[in-house]
Amino acid sequence: IHFSYPSRPSIEILKGISFTIEPGQKIAIVGTSGTGKSTLAQLMMRFYEPSQGKIMMGEYAIQDMPVGDWRKMVALVPQEVLLFGGSIRENIAYGKPGASEEEIQQAAEQAYAKEFIESFPEKWDTLVGERGVKLSGGQRQRIAIARAILKDPKFLILDEATSALDSESEKWVQSALEELMKNRTSLIIAHRLSTIRSADKIIVMESGKIVEMGSHENLMAKKQGVYQKMVKLQTENL
Repeated sequence: IHFSYPSRPSIEILKGISFTIEPGQKIAIVGTSGTGKSTLAQLMMRFYEPSQGKIMMGEYAIQDMPVGDWRKMVALVPQEVLLFGGSIRENIAYGKPGASEEEIQQAAEQAYAKEFIESFPEKWDTLVGERGVKLSGGQRQRIAIARAILKDPKFLILDEATSALDSESEKWVQSALEELMKNRTSLIIAHRLSTIRSADKIIVMESGKIVEMGSHENLMAKKQGVYQKMVKLQTENL
């Protein structure tokens, strides 16, 4: 894959990226800011199409599928969750229009959200406010995860899903994400490296290219490796 944003065609963001994800695998993408990690998520969601190259699902290029059909199979949990100004129930049900009350509650329970929802006086009818302002960051993330669980996607993209949270919220959200990723093909764009040690494959990016690829153990064993340095830096800063 090669990619430049249409507004800046002369600046190449992704410079010939190629990797394979097997069904059910958890793949983590790491790298410093500006290396193209989130751009990759946007291409996977088909907010943009590659400038060169194709994203294949088996023998089929996803670009040949209607966008709506592709997006039914994919769920994105972003860093900045977009909730709309309705009730908590409506925000979760957005993942699957026409879902039953039982399905909505079950999804919330799996996302570790049911307890805090039922602590509100209005419970499921609680209005979240414009963009979810009446909920904390961790609560918004768990509503978004409940929405994704309800959608039951084949493919999951987590874009820095815990990076803006305090440690208590992160613990709950991480548990919810583990639930969501069970038996599902997942692409995790990670900022906090502690959250991706169990990934089947870690892809390390620098300046729009892949520079290392392997499991946490393999990459940590590389002398002077890029990933090893990143882990050491984060550990020292804790």
